[in-house]
Amino acid sequence: MSRSRNATPLARQVPRWDQLAPLLKRAPRNGSRDERRVARAADIGDLRKLGLRRTPRSVFDYVDGAATDEHSMRRSVEAFDNIEFLPRVLRDVSKIDTSTTTLGLPSSMPFAFAPTGFTRMMHAAGEPAVARVAARSGIPYTLSTMGTTSIEDVAAAAPDGRRWFQLYVWNDRDRSRFLIERAQQAGYDALVLTVDVPVPGARLRDTRHGLTIPPTLTPRTFIDGALHPRWLADFLTTPPIEFASLVSGTTQSMSLEQIAKTLFDPTVLMDDLAWFREIWRGPIVVKGVMSVEDAVALADLGVEAIVLSNHGGRQLDRSVTPLELLPDVVAAVGGRIEVWVDTGVRSGADIAAAIALGADLVMVGRAYLYGLMAGGEAGVQRAFDLLSTDLIRTMALLGVTRVSDLNSSQVRFRRTSTHEGSDR
Repeated sequence: MSRSRNATPLARQVPRWDQLAPLLKRAPRNGSRDERRVARAADIGDLRKLGLRRTPRSVFDYVDGAATDEHSMRRSVEAFDNIEFLPRVLRDVSKIDTSTTTLGLPSSMPFAFAPTGFTRMMHAAGEPAVARVAARSGIPYTLSTMGTTSIEDVAAAAPDGRRWFQLYVWNDRDRSRFLIERAQQAGYDALVLTVDVPVPGARLRDTRHGLTIPPTLTPRTFIDGALHPRWLADFLTTPPIEFASLVSGTTQSMSLEQIAKTLFDPTVLMDDLAWFREIWRGPIVVKGVMSVEDAVALADLGVEAIVLSNHGGRQLDRSVTPLELLPDVVAAVGGRIEVWVDTGVRSGADIAAAIALGADLVMVGRAYLYGLMAGGEAGVQRAFDLLSTDLIRTMALLGVTRVSDLNSSQVRFRRTSTHEGSDR
């Protein structure tokens, strides 16, 4: 006879209501509706899904998309996926210190919010919401030239935060000078020059949607907006979306490609950095570096930092992956200038990996925009909380307690190819 037949049967009873009632209580409804919604997001991917549900497809695809066949963006994400950690055990990790110093000033985390254009298109809260989250979280925020809130209004929204101003080099140098002087007067403490847009990348999702700035209400876009009523209500009842730093009407209802061709200067050279140095009293960061040679040249010119960036995969498709370029650049210029990195960052573990490979700072863009689309300022805060919590967890599991303890002994790329099979 089998053992199971000799087992004592389970004692059963019919549950009483007084036993079930405590189990059926609703969770307390703490916070706003946006806060409750985004609190359910367990990672940045969940915020992305929420953002997709709450914004028109053309808006979501502007954030989510990249250039041409989007190889560069996918490969940048895959590079982080290809990381292996080498943790150490039996370490006291009861206290984790994520603070660091960048451009000579403190930051609570080794990451900053990157510049993103058209931000009020994703959610009416726009740049001020992002700046406020950055300020109360103790990290820098970078306002884009193509921002939809003015330099001064962002400063007023987050007066105690660290603010950097990102500048595309314009055909009109007087306009560039005017913006630089405004940022200086408003208390921005670094100038971030983006240099990888001599011409616009082929962003096919935007082309297929016919995306313009501000969004043009065609029957197609109106129907898409009507399926997202809160977004549409905000769009119709808040001030028009425009580039707050540009002359009113300069880019009215232009495609993104037309805007870039009209405004950006394709003739900028390394020597032109001297002109910016004459005007800007403070650190200069050059964003969009994709070669060791350019990194060395910029270090020789005395810029304070460079950002290894392929513009989120939105410019030259199949361009080098910033994370994979990072160790070579650090070997060439590390210690002379700060080396930052962006593109493909979706978690605190990604941030830890980049720092361990030698980055001084990581810039995060899409991750917080997914949060903004998902729930406005509450969504941006949730994105920060997810990234910071995961970074702290990763550091503890690696056996390190300070950002400065992250190094190449704890991380490596998998020995197999980064791209196991075709990405077509």
